Amino acid sequence: MSIKRLLILLPLAVTVLLLQSYFWVPTFSDQVKGSKRRLTQYISGSIGDAQILNPILHSDTTSGGIVDLVFNGLIDRDKNLKFRGRLAFSWRIYEEAYFIPRPGGLPAWVLEERIRAAVVAGRLPWAANVRALGIALPAQEKISIFLPPVKKKGKPRREPVTIAYPARVKIRLKSVDQDFFKKLKKLLGPEAFAEDPAPYLPQGLGARVKKTALGRVNLTEHNPIIVFNLRRGVRFHDGHEFDSGDVRFTYKSIMNPQNLSPRVPDFEPIKSVETPARFTVKVTYKRLYSPAFGTWGMGILPEHLLNKKALAKEAKRLKRDPKKFTMRDSRFNRNPVGTGSFKFKEWQSDELIRLVRNEDYWEGPPKYAEYILRIIPDKLTQEMAFYAGTVDSYTAGTHQVERLRKDSRFQVFSGLSFGYTYIGYNMRRKPFDDVRVRRALGMAVDTRKIHKYILNGEAEDITGPFVKQSKHYNRLIRPLPFDKKGAERLLHKAGWKKVNGKMVKNGKRLAFMLVTNNGNEARKAISQVVQDSWKKIGVKVSLDRVEWAVFLEKYINSLNFDAVILGWRLGLDPDLYQIWHSSQTKPHQLNFVGYKNKEADDLIVKIRQEYDFQRQIGFAHRLHEIIYRDQPYTFLYVGKWTALLDKKIVVAEDADGKGRYRKIKPTSTGSYTYDFRKWLKLPSAPRFEG
Repeated sequence: MSIKRLLILLPLAVTVLLLQSYFWVPTFSDQVKGSKRRLTQYISGSIGDAQILNPILHSDTTSGGIVDLVFNGLIDRDKNLKFRGRLAFSWRIYEEAYFIPRPGGLPAWVLEERIRAAVVAGRLPWAANVRALGIALPAQEKISIFLPPVKKKGKPRREPVTIAYPARVKIRLKSVDQDFFKKLKKLLGPEAFAEDPAPYLPQGLGARVKKTALGRVNLTEHNPIIVFNLRRGVRFHDGHEFDSGDVRFTYKSIMNPQNLSPRVPDFEPIKSVETPARFTVKVTYKRLYSPAFGTWGMGILPEHLLNKKALAKEAKRLKRDPKKFTMRDSRFNRNPVGTGSFKFKEWQSDELIRLVRNEDYWEGPPKYAEYILRIIPDKLTQEMAFYAGTVDSYTAGTHQVERLRKDSRFQVFSGLSFGYTYIGYNMRRKPFDDVRVRRALGMAVDTRKIHKYILNGEAEDITGPFVKQSKHYNRLIRPLPFDKKGAERLLHKAGWKKVNGKMVKNGKRLAFMLVTNNGNEARKAISQVVQDSWKKIGVKVSLDRVEWAVFLEKYINSLNFDAVILGWRLGLDPDLYQIWHSSQTKPHQLNFVGYKNKEADDLIVKIRQEYDFQRQIGFAHRLHEIIYRDQPYTFLYVGKWTALLDKKIVVAEDADGKGRYRKIKPTSTGSYTYDFRKWLKLPSAPRFEG
């Protein structure tokens, strides 16, 4: 079957769905005649239902969209990508640095005096960044060392270890300086600094424990600190006032292992979250962590509804064991309460989620009275619903872009996606543990034809894990060549032989299952094209497509798959820890393909700790090379998106009641929903000059 035919064949059931969609509510024009209510509703469509409406637990796009409306973070980004305050109205960032003097060398108080003299003299440029100096008294730090099992069926264990720190020199800096100790060594000499961590560990540690514990001793220590000043008078949707306790509780909930939060890697670098006042939060980091500030854009939870006492009460009401009842079990996840511009109203599974305007929103209530997310698994049904006026926006299919751009009824927005689509291989399973097999499978797929025929040219090549528009993306790396003969040669080197058109090794055929989610016609067509491509090199592939929720639970979260077609939506931050670090390969974590590479791990950590932009780019380019070389994914494409919006929807600038409107304009990153709180639908499309 040709690729073009795949795009036009639709099951008879779609016709029924179209009729159901069309009559779900009256058309827009009919509603305007009889009621103005439709003007106050914004209705969007999604191919899949949300999974969990909790900002620290969700990991899917649909849930994330609802969470962003119901919850606020401490900060976010403005139109120019600069950070702006949300639940926090201001902040300051500084650093506390420590170092251990060399045993037998100059004591801490002498070294502190030498630094003070240099600061007073003011001749060294870095000295102007020093705010205060002091001596940190001897202290103990209790840590846990995680030990993997020695045998395959053994159990991992944690070993408690106490690190005993002597008196240390403490320097408070006005701003974070990752090179501060290099500068300080030029003043004091390298002989002033301790170099051996062993004296600070207890005697008698086992070899395995000691090896790991040595790396946990901080001979020098960077502690970046963020102090947030919170808005007063902000209330959760149930009327309870938001304060610093909610921020601290959100952090502790993320770090609670019972909750299985996918946000742990973002917040693990934190040493402490303190609340010195009701509307002040002090966050101290264990080490340098350049994405630190941006992570606080995550929604903040209400402590009074989810703390230990509240969960125990809910467990008893539901006749559950309070000791086993966790935040993941709470009904809060289907009835969320946040501080956002919209309040949760109802959730009818696989049908709709309804939000209503928060009249008391701290920034002013939205113009729309309701936000409704309809679950419409079929893209054609979504299109018909858009034409009928029963949804307000529509992401055009690649085959529709040119036609719809010329339609005068719609506003059109387009751009290159922040992310990519890929085939991911479960590297825990054979034959995907062999890079030659993964590379061969990638070389057998003609991605250019997928771009041209399935995506109608609305796609570009991508070769690695970073956003293609960012400087972290390595443009020197070229896509894998489409080379069937070369793919077969690689398989032969891996021990596979083509016998009667079948790839065979030790009497067993190379065969596996490729899975993806329903509701995405492009992925469906791609899976069939890929199946056919691999068949031509002797590989037998079966296909499975299931609903999104089943797909996540049956295959992804349980790590029970051979190969998958999926996509990532990314941000501009180059931190790839959650998706690619080897520590993130467990169930419900995002490195579900099981990719492990020591050099990649080191680079991922360096990227998160690097504050110098150019050096960070260098690390990212090297990481890109390594992942491309290892081919844990076959990178298929980065798509171009085109979104349609009814021309009657405008941005309302009418706080003074004069009814001023302006066109919706995308930000520099292509986001056209930035001003959504001010969107309004008019009875007829206005005319704008220019």
